[in-house]
Amino acid sequence: MPLTLYPAIDLKDGQCVRLRRGEMADATVYSDSPADQARAWQAAGCAWLHVVDLNGAFAGRPVNAAAVRAILDAVTIPVELGGGIRDLAGIEAWLEAGVTRVILGSAAARDPALVRAACRRFPGRIAVGIDARDGYVAIEGWAETSTMTAADLGLAFEDAGAAAIIFTDIGRDGMLSGLNLEQTAALAGRVSTPVVASGGVGRLADLAALKALAHPNIEGVIVGRALYDGRVDPAAALALLAA
Repeated sequence: MPLTLYPAIDLKDGQCVRLRRGEMADATVYSDSPADQARAWQAAGCAWLHVVDLNGAFAGRPVNAAAVRAILDAVTIPVELGGGIRDLAGIEAWLEAGVTRVILGSAAARDPALVRAACRRFPGRIAVGIDARDGYVAIEGWAETSTMTAADLGLAFEDAGAAAIIFTDIGRDGMLSGLNLEQTAALAGRVSTPVVASGGVGRLADLAALKALAHPNIEGVIVGRALYDGRVDPAAALALLAA
């Protein structure tokens, strides 16, 4: 089955960056214009964009709103957005602004009632972000690790109606060392919600390995640093994942 490629646009201080293992102090700036970068991914044939307000994830409120709005104005493809969105009013505001899907990460772990309410109110437009360190859920911009496993959190929302679960292995994120296929497949096998893999893609072979799993519940993959560094050609990635 075809998989969706989600190019990552991570926003820090208004710029497009990539972090290593979620460390804000270890950021590489790839573009001063997130809107131009969004246009480039759309021009390359990408059908979605994955946008994260990194400052917002740490602050617990939107910080890079101007950059997000510029991205929304720049492209016509759907955009999913996470980072610092903690209440129904914030979710509604971004959906009305043009975001197709809002990602709830820390809120999912801290306030499951919010996720359930959001899924009821905005069906098909809420994704649950599960970011794990050594199998345990990390929150608040990955600054804290909880005692809940990724699978437990995913199962907690089985009946909520989330559009997707975005699963990120923090230890691999930005490290170009390959996806955590074992944990991704294990999570996808325990939940009915579609799973998007994230964290660690470093070459086309990593996408081929994910594709080879042929897991019916894995819907797509987020790629960041490897696209920006030129290690993965977007056209080749799109062709491989669409096959």
